[in-house]
Amino acid sequence: MPSYLVETYLARGHAGERAARERRACSAADELTQGTTRIRFERSIYVPEDEICFFVFDAPSGRTAAFAAERAELDPIRVVEAVSSRKEEP
Repeated sequence: MPSYLVETYLARGHAGERAARERRACSAADELTQGTTRIRFERSIYVPEDEICFFVFDAPSGRTAAFAAERAELDPIRVVEAVSSRKEEP
């Protein structure tokens, strides 16, 4: 399943909100998976210097990843497919 990077704004002064945002992202993915949609929240990557936080979702489409991000109230700026160099698990 492809991975999608959801870009969000996270000010340095609010960096402590990251854990709560991760919980919401995980919950949103879990809720959607209980239906017919397969999606998984993978991890987040915070870049304090740029005040950007990326949330990585494994999802069938960018639209699905964006929907999960909106449901988690992440206020996505953009969603793009991401390719990792890590070895895929069987």
